[in-house]
This record gives sequence, structure tokens and C-alpha cells, in this order.
Amino acid sequence: MTDTGEASTVARVDRVKVWDPAVRLFHWSLVTAFAVAYFTPDSSRDIHEWAGYVALGLVVFRLIWGFVGSRHARFSDFVTGPRRFIDYVRQMIRGKEPRYLGHNPAAAIMILFLLVAVGVIGVSGWLLTTDWGWGSKTIEEIHEISVDVTLVAIALHVGAAIYESIHHRENLIRAMFTGYKRR
Repeated sequence: MTDTGEASTVARVDRVKVWDPAVRLFHWSLVTAFAVAYFTPDSSRDIHEWAGYVALGLVVFRLIWGFVGSRHARFSDFVTGPRRFIDYVRQMIRGKEPRYLGHNPAAAIMILFLLVAVGVIGVSGWLLTTDWGWGSKTIEEIHEISVDVTLVAIALHVGAAIYESIHHRENLIRAMFTGYKRR
């Protein structure tokens, strides 16, 4: 607000819009759906299942948005080949990795992994509700192991966001709320 009470129309030149509203809404909705499904007590099976369906729908949306979304939402912007990923990790080990405006090559691997993992959790959970999968110990184990592996990946993801925020002096968590990063 200006001192006259009017909203300022001056664009901030020190920041740039990176994450579109769809990416941010997807991200925080998936966090919420996963948490609801994970922390729902066994006595509230319907809530658990619906949270899982929402998570699965969000994954489908993100896969589509990865091809038709805004620049930094598109897989073509951040999914690279193994050579670029290996180079990035080597630089990261030395503490000299470059800053990326969008996702870096390591984040790309994590994003793809989490999309697949949540997809496996959702499909295996759904299968457990069908006549074909009901009572299957194998599907139940796949579901539970996938959740456990995903929890480890989430911890790595959050840890990496904190590391990147400190290392590059940029609050990535705030950026996922506002959509903006510094230039």
C-alpha cells in the first residue's frame, strides 16, 4: 500500500514469478491429502480412502500440468538426463552447485519419484477396496512399504529445501506459497 492507501502498481524488479498458482495449489493440496490419509485413524476409513483418491487425482493433474503448464511447471524445464544430474550432485557435494530459478536436477528426480510413489500408494490403496485386491497381503505390503519409502523421501525433500534455502540465501518454502523467487 502507498501512503495514500492505494495498492502499489510498481513491479518489484528484485523478484520473479516462478511457481504458478496451479503448481502451488497442487503442492500444498498433496501435502494436505497425504497428511490426512496418513494420520486418519482406522475408524475413519472413508476419510482415509477419499484423501487417497484426492492425492491420486492430484498426481494425474500434475502429470498433465507437467506438459501443458507454465514454463517452470513443465517437465521439459527441469527433467534432464543422467549426465546433468550427476554433474549437479558432484557440484553439490563440493558445495558449489548452481542456483536454479526453477527446479534443479536433483529436485527433478525427487519430484518424479514422489509422483510415482504417491501413484503407487493410491493405486495399491484403491486395489485393496476392489474384489480383486481385497485381503491381498501382497498389495497391502506394497501399499505400506510405499508409504514408508515416501515418508523418507518427504523428509529428504524438506531437508533439501531447507539446505537450498540456507545455501542460496533464498526461502524456498515461502516461494512455494507466494510463487516468487529473487532474480
